[in-house]
Amino acid sequence: MDPFLRSGDYTPIASAAAPRQATLTDELAGLRLDQALARVFPEFSRSRLQQWLAAGLILVDGARREAREKVIGGERIEVMVPPLAEETAFAPEDIPLPIVFEDEAVIVIDKPAGLVVHPGSGNWSGTLLNALLQHAPQLAGVPRAGIVHRLDKDTTGLLVVAKTLEVQTALVRMLQGRKVTRIYLALAHGRVAGMGRVEAPIGRHPVQRVKMAVVSQGKPALTEYSVERRYAQCSLLRCRLHTGRTHQIRVHLASIGHPLVGDSVYGRRNAPPEFHRQALHATHLALEHPLSGVPQAWNSPLPPDFATLLAQLEPEETA
Repeated sequence: MDPFLRSGDYTPIASAAAPRQATLTDELAGLRLDQALARVFPEFSRSRLQQWLAAGLILVDGARREAREKVIGGERIEVMVPPLAEETAFAPEDIPLPIVFEDEAVIVIDKPAGLVVHPGSGNWSGTLLNALLQHAPQLAGVPRAGIVHRLDKDTTGLLVVAKTLEVQTALVRMLQGRKVTRIYLALAHGRVAGMGRVEAPIGRHPVQRVKMAVVSQGKPALTEYSVERRYAQCSLLRCRLHTGRTHQIRVHLASIGHPLVGDSVYGRRNAPPEFHRQALHATHLALEHPLSGVPQAWNSPLPPDFATLLAQLEPEETA
C-alpha cells in the first residue's frame, strides 16, 4: 500500500512556544552578546542567535541590542523562538486552485506543474494542502486535508480530494481495491514497440536514497501502457496505474529502457528532445461517487507546455 494512504491524524502543530528567559551571570561579563547567548542557550547555533537578534526576537532588559555589544552580567534575556517551518506548514494560504469539479463530497483538481501536493522537507508552504485549507476551512478536520493520493511536483493533471472523513475513508478503500481509474500521458525516450505492462516491485533505491527503484523487496506495482503516437526519437504512451507507488510510472518506464523525456532523476541527461520537467500528465480520472455510487469521470487536456513540445517533434516516418 502506498504509505500516503496509511491511516493517520491530521493535527496542526502548535505555533511558537512561550518566550525563553534567562539572566546572564557575572562570569559572562566582557563577552560579545552573541557569544554570551550561545553559552546560555547551547541548543541554538550562534548564527541563529545572531539572526534572531537582528530580527528583534531577542530582547536584553526589554530592548533590542546588537550582537557585537559587550555584556556586563545581570542582563535579563528574553528569546522569542519562532516556530519551525514544519510547525506552520498546515496553514491556509491564498493559492489559486484549478478546480474541475466540486460537490459536498469531493474536489477534483487539475494540478499545474510546480505545485507540491503535501508539505515536506524543503516545501513547508505554498502547497496544494495549504490551498485546500484556504478554499475549504473545514478540511482542517480531515486527515491530510482530504488528500488521498498525490502527483509529483512537476507532474500535471487530475487528482481527487475528500471533503469529509467518511468520504476520505471510502476513497482510500477504492484506491486500495484498484477501483479508481487513473490514466496518464507520458512521453518516453525511444521507440516503444506497442502495448505492454510492467509488473515489478518498487522501493527505495539501495544506494541513492532520494530515488525509488525496482527492487526485489519493494512493494508490488503494476503499470499498463500502450502507444498513442510515435515520434522520431520518442513515443507518447498512455499509461494506466493499477497501484500508486511513489514515482511509479517514472521508475517502471526507466526500468524497461524508456525513461520519461525531461526526467532529471530517472531520465537521460542531455538527450533530445529537451523539456524542463518530466513529460507526464494525469489525463483521466474515473471512480464511483463515494456517496451516490454513480460512475463519474473527468478528463484533462495536455497543458500548454506539453502540447507545445509534441507539436515541435517530428513524427516517425512510416514505410
